[in-house]
Amino acid sequence: MLVKRAKPRFASRAVWLGKRQSMERELLGKKPDPKRRQCWSTTTVTLILFLITNTTSILLSSGAGASLIRRYEPRTVRIWDDSGALIADLNATRSALESSRAELAGLHARLGTATLLLQTLLADVVTAARASDDQQKQAATGWWARELAGELKLAVGNVAAAGEAALGHACGRFQDELERYMDYKPGGECPSDAALEHLLMRGGCEPLPRRRCRPRSPARYVEPAPLPKSLWTMPPDTSVVWDAYHPCKNYSCLASHGFGFGFDLRGRREKGLWTRDDGALVYSVEKALAAKPKGTVRIGLDMGGGGGTFAARMSERGVTVVTATTNAGAPFGSFVASRGLVPIHVGPAHRLPFFDGTLDVVHAAGELMAGWMVPGDSMALEFALFDVYRVLRPGGLFWLDHFVFPGAQLNATYAPMLERVGFRKLRWNAGRKLDGGAKKNEWYLSALLERPMT
Repeated sequence: MLVKRAKPRFASRAVWLGKRQSMERELLGKKPDPKRRQCWSTTTVTLILFLITNTTSILLSSGAGASLIRRYEPRTVRIWDDSGALIADLNATRSALESSRAELAGLHARLGTATLLLQTLLADVVTAARASDDQQKQAATGWWARELAGELKLAVGNVAAAGEAALGHACGRFQDELERYMDYKPGGECPSDAALEHLLMRGGCEPLPRRRCRPRSPARYVEPAPLPKSLWTMPPDTSVVWDAYHPCKNYSCLASHGFGFGFDLRGRREKGLWTRDDGALVYSVEKALAAKPKGTVRIGLDMGGGGGTFAARMSERGVTVVTATTNAGAPFGSFVASRGLVPIHVGPAHRLPFFDGTLDVVHAAGELMAGWMVPGDSMALEFALFDVYRVLRPGGLFWLDHFVFPGAQLNATYAPMLERVGFRKLRWNAGRKLDGGAKKNEWYLSALLERPMT
């Protein structure tokens, strides 16, 4: 069965196309409706306003608005429209934006202040933590490069617990040597380490810590000679352990070498010391004691006393003098003790171990400059002189014996220094030191000084 197609409304295609073109020309020539144009303009403006408002809100809520607000100042938008509602809406939005900008600026300022405060607090916390760590390290090691152990730790810790220092502060610079010094078997025999002990004390490590060991006694030890014979009797070689001393291993060797001035008790020079007075540089014990009422010079100190001959001369006159010496290459301390005198081991920079105002006399021989002071260091000498003044009683004597100095320094340095310390001159003699050679221009000073009574 055949289906017939519907015929077009127009009889022919040409007629249909002509009608269509005619309709299009009619439409194109028709003017737009002004109401529809106005409607389209209002919708467009409303859409733009909606987009601006929402975009601003998004920026403000995301935190990026503050920078944009600072970068772009809002301006009053003028839209020529019959309705004033849009203008009012835009002005209200502008006011809201300005309020938000002010609020964000305030928040930004408060945030900056809070950040600075937080940084300060964190810095304080870090500093306190570091200080606490430093204190803990200091408590654990003190002056030391590493933590103490063994006998050294016991010796230092037990005394420190009682509130007293067990050894000198300078020992911290000699931890290796001090650990070697304290390396021994408790209750056994002490190492033969007199040279190490001397090295530590000369370096300022004094007092040394105590040790729980026994020093070795010399083989074939014999009793010393009785007083007063012992003052001028050479002690036996068996009174000393000679391990620490080189090259000499007996007193005869010392007397024949460079130490002869202290150990040669049979020689004429040692027996003649301080027995005569030449009215110049050489003073005698008798003349020096005559400067004070008889019997009032009773106890004293000989600084750098060598073998103890000055103390022996004073002992013959009833005056007890302690000899400060060190075992520098030879057993000076043992030699002094064998003569029936009192040696004391004091380093050159050590404060004198006597109470204030207790001694009647202090004698300082030429070793004061060479052995007790840094050569040429006048400030170190001044400290030493004030310490001498301290231990002397009012009216006590300071006997400066053959002090060596550069010739130009007597009136420029040393005489004013003694006056600053406060000594009063009882006797004063200076003379050229000829054995050093004319080019050196060295001089001697011998003086008998007194600490004033008031």
